[in-house]
Amino acid sequence: MQKRSVLVVDDDSRITSALGEYLENFDYDLKIASSGEEAMDKISDPSIAMVLLDINLPDVSGFDVLTRMRQSNSDIPVVIMTGFVSTEAAIEAMKKGAYEFITKPFDMDKLVGIVNRVMQKSPHLRGLEIFSKERDLIPGDIIGRSPEMMEIAKVIGQVAATDASVLIMGESGTGKEMVSRSIYKNSLRNDKPFLSVNCAALPETLLESELFGHEKGSFTGAYTRKLGKFEVCSGGTILLDEIADMTPLTQSKVLRVLQEQEFERVGGTETIKVDVRVIAATNKSLVNMIKEGKFRVDLYYRLKVVSIYLPPLRERRGDIPLLVDHFMNIYSEETGKKINGISKEAIQGLTKYPWPGNVRELENNIHTAVVMSKNNILLPEHFPVLSEQRETVNVDLSRIEDDYASMFSEFINPNFEKMVAVSGNYVYHHLQSGFEKALISAALRYTGSNQVKAAELLGISRNTLRDRISKYGLY
Repeated sequence: MQKRSVLVVDDDSRITSALGEYLENFDYDLKIASSGEEAMDKISDPSIAMVLLDINLPDVSGFDVLTRMRQSNSDIPVVIMTGFVSTEAAIEAMKKGAYEFITKPFDMDKLVGIVNRVMQKSPHLRGLEIFSKERDLIPGDIIGRSPEMMEIAKVIGQVAATDASVLIMGESGTGKEMVSRSIYKNSLRNDKPFLSVNCAALPETLLESELFGHEKGSFTGAYTRKLGKFEVCSGGTILLDEIADMTPLTQSKVLRVLQEQEFERVGGTETIKVDVRVIAATNKSLVNMIKEGKFRVDLYYRLKVVSIYLPPLRERRGDIPLLVDHFMNIYSEETGKKINGISKEAIQGLTKYPWPGNVRELENNIHTAVVMSKNNILLPEHFPVLSEQRETVNVDLSRIEDDYASMFSEFINPNFEKMVAVSGNYVYHHLQSGFEKALISAALRYTGSNQVKAAELLGISRNTLRDRISKYGLY
């Protein structure tokens, strides 16, 4: 029986030599190509079961080789290798049908593990539909080179060209809308509308009208017929942001759109047919909401055909310098200020800060720093979160009694201007979520992390407490 071969396409002899020695231990033959043209000449060899393909080749890009392979109906699994870490490259690789995307220098054991998996699955990988339509990526869609963001980029590349519903989860400010727009821009629907609806910003009646439209006279103030977002967005993509705040009635109507791609306007009888891809986003635990009877389980599974979890910024601190550079360039151009860089002390401080407001809070801080800077280098004193002096607020509780508003005012009033500078139009949300997180943390510390006692102390159900513990990562 002929050995299965791995074709390594790389002009670096050190890498091909090292791979050869390693793969021999696993009874695989190694075939080498040092250019794109040589790779295309060898790809017809029937013994080749997979390809390890470098992006940077002396004659053409590895992406060009991958595209030519797919155009020639070759469905051999391809693992893209590169020494340049880029989320755009990861998205492009997965869009073009790569099996995996790895960066150099790579762990040899991990790479061989990938090879073994491909070899075991290679019969099942044949015949998969490859979406290789050329589409330009907009640079900066996904900012980050952390392993977490690279995985997200790969998922975007795999799912973008399909019509699958996607559920994006993560704390507020992590960039859920950014990910949804990246999916849209890399999809086959990117020449059709993209609309975003914040389900938490509208009461039930207005949200229903916003999504499905209404007929003239269907309710007070409905003076004309209005087309809803689903109807306007037919052929395109709609983002249902903060979907956890959608009422059960609206949930049932959205479920019908997902199942049947049809609905009726509010107050109407005509059935409207649409073709809409749905992306949903939430900062809450839908699983816990299902347990509490607040979210439909059938809608949950319809939404999460593919799910993406966006980690908070504190869990991918290595991306902070990239984000700082990105926002610094944006606001330098916007304000007309020539900012040449940021001091080492400032970037160290920003990297250590926990960023409870995530990327949105970081962006607001960069904006403030650029506006407030008097020179072309950003320093620690330009950043509100680094320059604030944390002081203990001493409050006479016996004097305040039940007037908690007075107690909070003693902290909020002198700091409100800074809060606005940091949070922009999200002061209410940040204060509310920050207070809730601090209160639950205090209750857990007070009770020694006894959830039953903490829930009783706070006067909330244990399920609600569990939901908040999950939401704020207070395990």
